[in-house]
Amino acid sequence: MDKRPPRLDSPVVPSAIKAMSRAQTWVYKRTGGRVGGKWRVGAGFRKPVPTLLLEHRGRKSGRTYTVPLLYLVVGGGPESGGDPLTDDLVVVASQGGLPTNPQWYRNLVADPDVAVQIGSTRRAVRAHVAGADERERLWPALVEQYADFAAYQSWTDRTIPVVVLQPR
Repeated sequence: MDKRPPRLDSPVVPSAIKAMSRAQTWVYKRTGGRVGGKWRVGAGFRKPVPTLLLEHRGRKSGRTYTVPLLYLVVGGGPESGGDPLTDDLVVVASQGGLPTNPQWYRNLVADPDVAVQIGSTRRAVRAHVAGADERERLWPALVEQYADFAAYQSWTDRTIPVVVLQPR
């Protein structure tokens, strides 16, 4: 495990992540993804990464929550790059390399029938956590898309979960 930047262990970090997530979700919804639809932070500064909104139900509260997540499209053949509105999508429960899985991931495990919004289009999907072989196959493409995922994995002892969202 690489040394985690000590500032990430500040108790302020989870609150800051939550506040930024809420702000990005608010702007994304109001602009149909024109603003907030690309992640331009960290490795995404030079190579912006597409962002979706994941709507899920709290496993304890039953409330609906929405979080912005980077995603990779899987399907449609290598030449097409896939279609984010019809093909499988892959998201990563990295939480910036923090030692615990994010709440949205725990909620998906409890209730995998969720919805995503890409741009102004919303669609129903069913989530499944990638098994070891599937994760091993997907991880290089995820790191190629957003190099910071490799750093996040090196900062934590947990295996960062990869989640596949399939149309339903």
